[in-house]
Amino acid sequence: MNDADWVPVLTTPNQAQAEILRGLLEAQGVSVWLLQEPAARAIGIQMGPLGEIQILVPKDQQAQAEEVIDAFFRGDFEQT
Repeated sequence: MNDADWVPVLTTPNQAQAEILRGLLEAQGVSVWLLQEPAARAIGIQMGPLGEIQILVPKDQQAQAEEVIDAFFRGDFEQT
């Protein structure tokens, strides 16, 4: 699979949320690639536009990923 086959499904403001969503997506069978500005990673910026992280998935898994992300933000995965 080449870079053109990956599409962004969400931009998140911090690493913690990106990692949570990555784990959730992978648990649902979706491949994930996290993309952050290289300079931000090098100097440890975790806030603001440079700290944002794009969550990318294979184009053929985009619809599934968007459903999982929507369910996450609705609270469908919260334990009671």
